[in-house]
Amino acid sequence: MTDVGATETADRHASWLELFFDLVVVVAVAQLAHRLLHPTWADVALFVMLYYAIWSIWTSFTIYANVRADKTRTRAMLIGMFGIAVMAAAAPDVAHAVPGGGNHDNWFAAAYVVCRLSGSRSIQSSGAVLTSWPAAQFGAGLAPWIMSFWAVAPVTYWLWALGILLDLIFTLQHARHPEQLVQALKAQAGRLKERALRRGVAGRRPSREIPAPYEAVLHSAHLGERLGLFVIIVLGEAVMQIVVDASGQNWGAPLKLAAAGAFALVVCLWWVTLQYGVTAVPEASERGLPAFVALPAHFVMTAGLVAAAAGLGAAVAHPAAHLHPGIRWVLCAGLAVYFAASAVIGVATGARRLWLWAWALPATAVPVLLGLLGGPLPAWAVVAVLLVAALWRVAYRPPATAPSPA
Repeated sequence: MTDVGATETADRHASWLELFFDLVVVVAVAQLAHRLLHPTWADVALFVMLYYAIWSIWTSFTIYANVRADKTRTRAMLIGMFGIAVMAAAAPDVAHAVPGGGNHDNWFAAAYVVCRLSGSRSIQSSGAVLTSWPAAQFGAGLAPWIMSFWAVAPVTYWLWALGILLDLIFTLQHARHPEQLVQALKAQAGRLKERALRRGVAGRRPSREIPAPYEAVLHSAHLGERLGLFVIIVLGEAVMQIVVDASGQNWGAPLKLAAAGAFALVVCLWWVTLQYGVTAVPEASERGLPAFVALPAHFVMTAGLVAAAAGLGAAVAHPAAHLHPGIRWVLCAGLAVYFAASAVIGVATGARRLWLWAWALPATAVPVLLGLLGGPLPAWAVVAVLLVAALWRVAYRPPATAPSPA
């Protein structure tokens, strides 16, 4: 079994191609955040599906580049980049009518399917088997997305949800038993070879030699850096929302308090990521987490940050007014989800009970209580309370005898 990760240098960083690829994610995150400005429960559910689709494409190509390193195909990455751009352009009009009639549902779904197939083909042509996150390589959930081309709302979105569910089930099932997946693919390759021999094709010179399947090992440091860069992109969206919504207003006391508090809140979120890694768990390292645990946690935490970014923008836009209940819940629930996912990872990695009960749990509970009881508060005060919760997480200091986080 070839160990791809072992052949790579420990100080490997994101390539220029990968950083260029990330540019389209900046736009996609901004487009999705705008869908939460006037939220209903249906809007939130659709946001989660659209965000997962774009996030999964980014994840697939990120893992592909992680495994292939300097053998990454530029054409494959650019196809993925263009596909995400199409999805980002279509996202605001999914489930919404556009001038001239119709919507952009099929455009979004088609770009998703093409990107998934392109990424899968690129990985399979190398012979690598991504047992750590099989969804990047195998289109277990693509069939419902393809069926949705002939469906109408709301059946279309139920099919998308089914496709996402199948993706996750397939990944969690096979990532926990990677040896079975590798053996199954090796057996399949053997059967194809025998079939070719029986048909007499083996005597001909193949146009392209397909390597034997092998289990690919992820480069942990590179993947951790890529996931962290994605978090920075999402936090950048929050900064942009604050700056844009502060423009064109009277910079009175409410706006100053709301904008300064929102910016400080973003700094706190950046700080815990800087200190403890993308899981925001003290004394934990992404190297100790299997990908089928770390990647879903990354999805949940960054989705929460995108929602919080949309809420912060709305709070800065109307700092002295009471937040609309939907906006208040988007903001508070987004941060609660972020902190709660971090706490769950903390339990999985054996974090100190003191941190879990005295720091992680209160930081999760405060946004939830604020969502329930914060209706009478002006927007700047809601931001201030959330800032206190985030500062409480920042204030934690691991014991001096504890090993330093990776």
